[in-house]
Amino acid sequence: MTSSTPKLIQASLQELDKVILGKPQQLQLAFACLLAGGHLLLEDLPGMGKTTLAHALARVCGLEYKRVQFTSDMLPADLLGASVFDARSAGFHFHPGPVFTQLLLADELNRASPKAQSALLEVMEEQQVSVDGYTHVLEPPFFVLATQNPQYQSGTFPLPESQLDRFLLRVSLGYPDPAVERELLRGSPGRERLDSIHRILDASRLQMLQALVPQVRMTDALLDYVQRLIRQTRQDEACRLGLSPRGAQALVRSARAWALLQGRSHVLPEDVQAVFVAVAGHRLQGQQEQQGAALARQILSRVDTLGPVHA
Repeated sequence: MTSSTPKLIQASLQELDKVILGKPQQLQLAFACLLAGGHLLLEDLPGMGKTTLAHALARVCGLEYKRVQFTSDMLPADLLGASVFDARSAGFHFHPGPVFTQLLLADELNRASPKAQSALLEVMEEQQVSVDGYTHVLEPPFFVLATQNPQYQSGTFPLPESQLDRFLLRVSLGYPDPAVERELLRGSPGRERLDSIHRILDASRLQMLQALVPQVRMTDALLDYVQRLIRQTRQDEACRLGLSPRGAQALVRSARAWALLQGRSHVLPEDVQAVFVAVAGHRLQGQQEQQGAALARQILSRVDTLGPVHA
């Protein structure tokens, strides 16, 4: 970690805080997800600032940004692109879809059919698109920020477990507290606040920060704590489906990214606890339709934390 790393991270968070008011925890989780090289799922009611957060992340990080509105009649080609016949050359040419970008906002993902949702699977995991027997590789960095409406709303298709598992974190912004809402009512619209923020990073600087995340140290004692949490999700009577090995790796990556956000080169138990609900909440399934986030908090309360960890 260089001396400029904490300054870059804090400056980025300060710019984001100008747009999304009163949500420091959620902003840090979103930024940690970006640093960890994962994808973010935002689940909330319409009008909570999900789209604004995506715009703000793209501006602060200096990333190319595209937005796709998912609808029930959307086709995979609308997202990935398609090969179109060119009469002049008497051949087919691939026309890239909106997924060929650096930050993709997949807005209201669960309003699309399962067929359209599945089109994101390969590109999120492999960062490549296969069309008509050809593979087209996306240039890094590539970050998907998907939003979904609560499943009880009409016109939604639940995301399958395989799709949910592609998202490193799931975050909910929630309603603002009264003091922040008063400030929103008095202040300028979100679009004007977006125009006022400054770019702090660019693609190369972001990749430099992402490369630091695997270097954040995690002791064997702390890995023991992580494994106890994972084991509890698989053994707890309330859980029908526990965390997979991929979910366990996601927890470690996220904890490292969170520690980097705090300006440390080593992970503490508090880092694991800070990201656990966001990592596990959309991966856990309860025996009696219990919400995954509630299950994750229950798991945290049942597993003993470590004593002081010395890096």
